[in-house]
Amino acid sequence: MNRSVFIYITIAAVVSLLIRALPTTLLRRQIRNSFVRSFLYYVPYVTLSVMTFPAITLATKNPPAGYAALIVGIIVALVRKNLFETAVMCCLTVLLTEFLI
Repeated sequence: MNRSVFIYITIAAVVSLLIRALPTTLLRRQIRNSFVRSFLYYVPYVTLSVMTFPAITLATKNPPAGYAALIVGIIVALVRKNLFETAVMCCLTVLLTEFLI
């Protein structure tokens, strides 16, 4: 293997360690600022959304089927609030859209 690969892996490991270790060592008391608390509360949801939404549109053969499933999924989730029914409706939307396009 090339030596630069090991350098890249080492840099990535150090950066990852710093991101995890610095908040633990620097913040020893409870966070009282409401803006920072709300920001930290929503970070996992934003991260999941950022990883999920591009995958929805890129997982299908053609992007319009993914966009249609995304729209149907949002509507069904807002109306029924059941994850299984939402997933089934999204899959059916992709299936029907793939056949029509």
